[in-house]
Amino acid sequence: MIQIHLVSSIQYQQPLEYIVNSRATGECALILEGQGRSSQFDYSLNLLRGNNPLGYNGPQTCITYDAINAAYLDARKRIRIAQPHGEWKPEDVATVGELLLDISINLARTYGLSYEDIEKGLPLIDTSKTMIRDICPPFLANVECKAGKYRRYDGLCTNLKHPTWGATNTPFTRLLGPLFSDGMVGPRIGISGRALPPSRVVSRTMHPDDGYHDHAGTVMIIAWGQFMDHDYTLQATPLDPINRNDPEECCGRPPHLKHPYCNEIYIPEDDLFYKLFHVKCIDFVRTFPGVRPGCRLGSKVPYNTLTGVIDGNTVYGVKESFARKLRSGIGGLLRMNPAFDQYGLKDLLPLKLDVPDEGCTRPNSSMYCFEGGEIRVNEQLVLTCMHTLMAREHNRLAKGLAEVNPHWDDETLYQEARRINIAIIQHITYNEFLPILLGKGVMEKFGLLLQKEGYWDGYDPNVNPGVIDAFAAAAFRFGHSLLPTAIERWSKAHKFIASKRLSDLIRRPHDLYRAGVLDEYVMGLMNQVAQAMDDSITQEVTNHLFKKVGAKFGMDLVSFNMQRGREFGLPGYMEYRKFCGLPWSDNFQDLFGSMSNETVEKYTTIFEHPNDVDLWSGGVSEKPLPASMLGPTFACIIATQFSYSRRGDRFWYELPNQPSSFTPEQLQEVRKARLARIICDNTDLIDTIQLYPMVLPDHEINPRVPCRSGVIPGIDLSKWAEFPPHPIEFEHFLKK
Repeated sequence: MIQIHLVSSIQYQQPLEYIVNSRATGECALILEGQGRSSQFDYSLNLLRGNNPLGYNGPQTCITYDAINAAYLDARKRIRIAQPHGEWKPEDVATVGELLLDISINLARTYGLSYEDIEKGLPLIDTSKTMIRDICPPFLANVECKAGKYRRYDGLCTNLKHPTWGATNTPFTRLLGPLFSDGMVGPRIGISGRALPPSRVVSRTMHPDDGYHDHAGTVMIIAWGQFMDHDYTLQATPLDPINRNDPEECCGRPPHLKHPYCNEIYIPEDDLFYKLFHVKCIDFVRTFPGVRPGCRLGSKVPYNTLTGVIDGNTVYGVKESFARKLRSGIGGLLRMNPAFDQYGLKDLLPLKLDVPDEGCTRPNSSMYCFEGGEIRVNEQLVLTCMHTLMAREHNRLAKGLAEVNPHWDDETLYQEARRINIAIIQHITYNEFLPILLGKGVMEKFGLLLQKEGYWDGYDPNVNPGVIDAFAAAAFRFGHSLLPTAIERWSKAHKFIASKRLSDLIRRPHDLYRAGVLDEYVMGLMNQVAQAMDDSITQEVTNHLFKKVGAKFGMDLVSFNMQRGREFGLPGYMEYRKFCGLPWSDNFQDLFGSMSNETVEKYTTIFEHPNDVDLWSGGVSEKPLPASMLGPTFACIIATQFSYSRRGDRFWYELPNQPSSFTPEQLQEVRKARLARIICDNTDLIDTIQLYPMVLPDHEINPRVPCRSGVIPGIDLSKWAEFPPHPIEFEHFLKK
């Protein structure tokens, strides 16, 4: 594991001009304009060769290929590189990421590189001309793509010219350059150079549980939002080798026994909640350093283990081997668990048998959690319900396609059902979820409004659909503000039945093994009011997250958000305001109007400067835009991400002239997709539903209608019918 070194001479400068040289290894890999800073290593080596080392004590700095190779050999003494023969796991990629970061730190220290040198210069070096090429993962170096009808599970070749864009195990993209305390890897600090207030202090001061509720949004917004978040992003962190959960070995361990990635959250002695239980520390681990395409150098880049496009990996997985494991192998169907066959009820997700304790708290060894396309399927019961609905929808589509195309084999039925199901997820997200979240004005500004008919020819091969770091570590975590204290169950007659504390449903989805309960929870999602979008967060996740059975306390999700943003090197809230075209200020008073006066006053008690405020904290505290749930900063970041996801996806469902394109008739059918229809078709008891389940029912603008009324249209799969040639005609054709 790497040690975190302090890089000297990290400073802000105007952008420099860089010259990349691809000549012999003894010469310059990168020339930096400005005062010469060539290392003694380069000078001595070139002197022995009889060369005149360019830039030594001269007007430029020359980083040679030999210097990079020397740094590589030095790093190899400490870091063992994984070289798997098959699929690369996140921990395998991380070993290469650690090596590249070690080399970059070495070069930055040796040459006294500035911030601009590290962020703009080092990534220009062609490392394929160094020893680094020998350890570069093949999927990041030489990928050959062929256009096909079905997208790859791992996201490779979504872009034919840039095969790694949007692929698994590739770095998050950045809207703004990172701010590491040491310029390379150290978590962000205040602009004064002093430490930021502890994450828990920000959590308890700025985000107490006030319990306000939104006037119209239902908990279904949270359910769909988390389902989509898990389609987009999962940071790579160290996991324990047995149960594949975060290692709980930070707090209470001496430094020499601590995991090298520990970045604990310390609890102040005066914490009103945790001091009751003598808790002084919460376990937290940093993310692995990632590997840039081509194994380029630079500061730490965290990376995404999922794909950057909306591709239903929540249902299908991101590895072909795992996708096959989820399939039944018959009729294009996914494996399911017919737990309620005797009652004539629909199937549940299959049992998770291979690593039964991964992301799951089991009451005993005979009780199992569920298996889905994404490993966090059991993170909380509401999410498990969404996974179940969309897996059932795949099987419903596969059976429907088999009726209109009895000659299709298992593979064709599966891939076509998958293709339609992904299109449905994309359509519902942009047609129902984003309008509530962002409002029509923001959607229009960022080009997110869907067409009502015809193709949308907006694919841009120059747009990277990869997930933005600020989206993953801050903005799309807006939903934590909406979380209710309890999750309700309602009857098919839309009457409240019961509720359960949210913390008791986290990693415990076992209620779903009771017949009919899934429908009651889904009814609850459509009828229960979400908490308001504000800076108030329920104690269920600020004091009781991942609480163990029988325990009186858990962890703090808000502290996690702050800690993750800082270790990602995310700049502060003010920098993102500036990026989004909003007024920047160096005094707190200018924030009056953007957020409540009370919030601004509280910020002044814990932060030295407005630029120190964490992005997540500032983002959830903003007053919402008209007709939007979000303030302008989060709306800007989230809309930017969804713009990239649409414009940068070669398989986007509205596109023409692609091998994956639907026919005009099929596309019109996909446009009929509604979340209400998904719920009607894939539950057992629900027979009336409001048109838009993410909004409370209203007899005028969002009425409840019977599932069978025809008001909520379904997709006509006969538009996918293929008629094989008549046998006699086919024989005649062969004779010719």
